[in-house]
Amino acid sequence: MVKSRRVQVLLILVVLSFLLIHFLPCSNNAHTEEKPPPVHILILSSWRSGSSFTGQIFSQHPSVFYLMEPAWHVWVKMYQNSAKVLHMAVRDLVRSVFLCDMSVFDAYMSSQKKKSDLFQWETSRALCSPPACDSFSRSDIITAGNCKTICGKYPFSKVEEACKTYSHVAIKEVRFFDLKVLYPLLTDPSLNLKIIHLVRDPRAVFRSRENTMADLKRDSNIVVGSQKTKGEMGPYNTMQVICKSHVEIYKAGSQAAPSFLKDRYLLVRYEDIVRDPLARAAQMYRFAELHFTPALQKWVHNITHGKGHGAQAFDIGSRDALRVSQAWRKTLPFQKIEKVQNVCKEAMDLLGYRLVQSEEEQKNMSLDLLFAQNSSECQILKAEKLVSAPTL
Repeated sequence: MVKSRRVQVLLILVVLSFLLIHFLPCSNNAHTEEKPPPVHILILSSWRSGSSFTGQIFSQHPSVFYLMEPAWHVWVKMYQNSAKVLHMAVRDLVRSVFLCDMSVFDAYMSSQKKKSDLFQWETSRALCSPPACDSFSRSDIITAGNCKTICGKYPFSKVEEACKTYSHVAIKEVRFFDLKVLYPLLTDPSLNLKIIHLVRDPRAVFRSRENTMADLKRDSNIVVGSQKTKGEMGPYNTMQVICKSHVEIYKAGSQAAPSFLKDRYLLVRYEDIVRDPLARAAQMYRFAELHFTPALQKWVHNITHGKGHGAQAFDIGSRDALRVSQAWRKTLPFQKIEKVQNVCKEAMDLLGYRLVQSEEEQKNMSLDLLFAQNSSECQILKAEKLVSAPTL
């Protein structure tokens, strides 16, 4: 009896040894082979809202592969459709880019395409450094002008090759008007998606759109239809749709958010970024699981404390960001402000923008038109500020 038990024990030990040797990897190999899944970041915004600058905060990070508005190609190819009809095509393209499958562009671009045929490719530091371009280091802060001059000759295949070498993939997009359209991506097990919802004072957006109306004509036609963009009310019709979309996105992301959105939606106001760039950049990096390096802290400070005006579409050069954000108060006629406030009142109330009741209030720069955030978020930002205070 004792002998048979010994035999059983020996057999069990032999089987366990076999399993340990053949099915459990060596601890050293396990450590080297483990690779965390990529983090996917969607900066969700609208035109002239500071989204190009916010995109650069991510683009310049050495761990991020970034593309600016890849869905531009969808809208150019399918411009006769409405924004709502194009939602699914845009969503499918964004998903493919997040997964570094750039064959999705075959449907919208020439078969002879080069990297430089990609919309605003030069704004992506990842496409201006190895393996997409050998002229710069991945840790360099690279301007679009320098990149465009040197890195345009590389083949389109370098886009996918580069994407696969990064831990984070970020996309800035202005062509989503409903957060629910993104629910399939948020529940997709192959994605680790986080959404930064960037908004800006509608009066500032309106003033900026007036300065770049020709650049935005096709997009405006897709948003509201060509007939509604005409006449005196055309610009206000577009603003109404944009403001309504921000309301719906905010409500879906924070007020009636499904469980899969927990800790994956962050509202950011452009005005808060320009008032305290370092704290807000630290907040966004923390949300995206990125380290805020001293070099990036210095760059964020410098890019927001320049002398530029940011008047051109897609301009992301150094500027006095705080002054630019308030420029509408000195230049936009009060009659236009009243109309914008009328079509965007719900969004302004919800997102914390104070209405002005007269031209005197408009031009009284001591009157703060930005309502404070809730106390818990303010406490988080104070902590971020302590962490991100660099020696400049």
